[in-house]
Formats: sequence, C-alpha cells, structure tokens
Amino acid sequence: MDGGKERVPELRTLQQKVEYMVEKTFPGQKVSGRVFADLVRERGGSLSHSYFSNILAGKVTQPSEDILKALGLGFGVDWRFFKEESEVVDDVVAGLQFLAKRRTGEISGLAGRGLDEDGLPPELLQFALSLLEDAKGRRNTADGGGAPFGEPEK
Repeated sequence: MDGGKERVPELRTLQQKVEYMVEKTFPGQKVSGRVFADLVRERGGSLSHSYFSNILAGKVTQPSEDILKALGLGFGVDWRFFKEESEVVDDVVAGLQFLAKRRTGEISGLAGRGLDEDGLPPELLQFALSLLEDAKGRRNTADGGGAPFGEPEK
C-alpha cells in the first residue's frame, strides 16, 4: 500500500514530463501540437507545432532554454520543471495534485495568513495534501468500507 498517496510517475526525461503535463493540464482531451503551439503563442511565447510533436515523440531531448520557457508558458508552470535536473518537479506535481483535488471537491477551500504573491510554499502545500490523505484513510477505516484512497473499489 502506498499510504493513500497518488503514485507519481517517473519524470526524468523531457518526453515524460511533457506527457505528464498534457495529461494533468488537459485531462481527457486530445491536444494536438497545433493547439498547444497556438496556446503558447496566445501567452506570448513561440513554439512550432512540429517541434512540440517531436518532443512528445521523444525525438527532442535537449531543447534550448527558450523552448523550455515556451513549454512553461503553455502549461502554466515554472519552465525549470522541464530542465534535465529540475529542482521544481516535486513542487509542480504537488501543485497539480492540489488543483485536481480542488476540481473534484476533495478540497473546498484554503486560507493562509501572511502569504506573499507566490502563495503557499511547496512544503506547506505538500503538508496540506498529506493531511487530506490521512483524513480520508481514517474515514474509510471508520466507515468499515470502501477501498483506501487512490485504490479502485473491488
């Protein structure tokens, strides 16, 4: 058992990171290279649809910093997420998990005092997610039914 946490896929390569972001940013949608390139352009960046398709196909592994910045614009995340040795991968993943829980209603609101324009620090966001997972696990145990959070009902 994984303690109720959502399993995060391995995100080492650029292709893995972009596939993950497509899945999390556009859940259940088929996003073409052209659509994504248009989105980047609308947000002030530049990325060709064929280059984006080549990234998804694994043909591009070490793009320029400008391309990484365009990917960040398109997905609305810090462009350093796409760097080879990124320090922000865990922060981005935690943020996406938090947003997914907001969309599903598992988290209905959050108030913070003394926050700056950057919002919640990643450590606090991860802590909030862990509290939510613990509470769900205790509720499932107390109810005597249901599968642990993150696991399908049998």
